[in-house]
Amino acid sequence: MGLGSNLESPIQQILQAFSEFSCIENTRLVAVSSLYQTKPWGILDQDDFINACIKLKTTLSAEDLFHMMLVIERAHGRVRKEKNGPRTLDCDLLIYGDQSIETPLLSVPHPGMTTRGSVLVPLAEIAPDIILQDQPISYYLQQIDKDGIEKLSANEEMKVL
Repeated sequence: MGLGSNLESPIQQILQAFSEFSCIENTRLVAVSSLYQTKPWGILDQDDFINACIKLKTTLSAEDLFHMMLVIERAHGRVRKEKNGPRTLDCDLLIYGDQSIETPLLSVPHPGMTTRGSVLVPLAEIAPDIILQDQPISYYLQQIDKDGIEKLSANEEMKVL
């Protein structure tokens, strides 16, 4: 799962989301990436984002997990005003096991993940051997521009706590 925020204390938004995802019934937080500061994608005239990826083990269906993601986004004050605009918390279901899911609300694997450094870099940290669309994640990492992606130190993350 990919997480991002660029409003209202973004580091705190992401750290709080880690905790909230670990509390979902029948779900366990297995891995958490570092936090990364990234340039905005889509609408460029907005603050930088804080991004991270998490790995969950769950017995929830993809649809139920997606619903929980939306509940957590709303709890953070997420308002969907414009696509790729500023947000308090954005949660993307990137992968759900080896399933391909295409519904009006959910596309898994996430269609944009192989082109976005804000997703690939933290995802590679927690799943370096993952295969995406029949290619290792390292293949996609070689294809993207990593300028503007900065790993935050643990000290920077702790400043908000």
